[in-house]
Amino acid sequence: MAKVWLVTGASRGLGREITRAALDAGETVVATARFADAVREGVKSYHDRLHALALDVTAAEAAKAVAAETIRRFGSIDVLVNNAGYAELGFFETFTDAAVRRQFEVNLFGTMNVARAVVPYMRKRRSGLLVTISSVSGLVSNGGGSVYSASKFAVEGWMEGFAQELAPFGVRSLLVEPGMLRTDFMDSKSASFGTMDIPDYAEAIAHYRAFVDGANGNQPNDPKLLAARIVALASQDEAPARLIYGDDAIQWAGAKVDKLRAEITESASCG
Repeated sequence: MAKVWLVTGASRGLGREITRAALDAGETVVATARFADAVREGVKSYHDRLHALALDVTAAEAAKAVAAETIRRFGSIDVLVNNAGYAELGFFETFTDAAVRRQFEVNLFGTMNVARAVVPYMRKRRSGLLVTISSVSGLVSNGGGSVYSASKFAVEGWMEGFAQELAPFGVRSLLVEPGMLRTDFMDSKSASFGTMDIPDYAEAIAHYRAFVDGANGNQPNDPKLLAARIVALASQDEAPARLIYGDDAIQWAGAKVDKLRAEITESASCG
């Protein structure tokens, strides 16, 4: 039986590919972005199962209105894909307080707004799947990604606990932790950089910006393949709690686990 999907951040990147993959699988998709026309242009599909709506995830009442409209039109929301987000890239001290707060406002609180709007309908039906697009940067943090990682670490902690709260009501959760995807995530459409000039960091920042510029468009992982994987998992009765996607992500997450295991062993030996 076809499902009803609600996807945020659907005008480009992974959100667009998930929307396309779900449509190709015969699903109905309510695809959202700040501008509905951008969704239609990005997906380039006028299929009658695609319904584009405007949504700024930082507006809680707007999220509630989109959820209510979806229920009114289709009767259910079977899969929520919380995908909308962006990255503040650069060294922590180069960011203003406003920039850091904006990162959390979108990546964490925006994601919470949409979940808060949708979950009551899922609980009522005793079924549903929350797909939360995190990142391997929600498991591993590196210099130049501290602010972005902080927001994704917060998403991980919230969803890990929230999933346990929802499980008794038949609502499932899938945390997706991709490595570097070939999207526009690292260009000026999505990423922002710190604006405060601190000479001590100048050389390191120059190297980091060169890395970002070189990686942009050359990321190793195909978002279309990840989108297809997510759609396939959503059709299964038992989805995993986490999907770490990409050889790079698996390597980084594995190294973090090994380091933690060594630190735990060392801590235990200290008595």
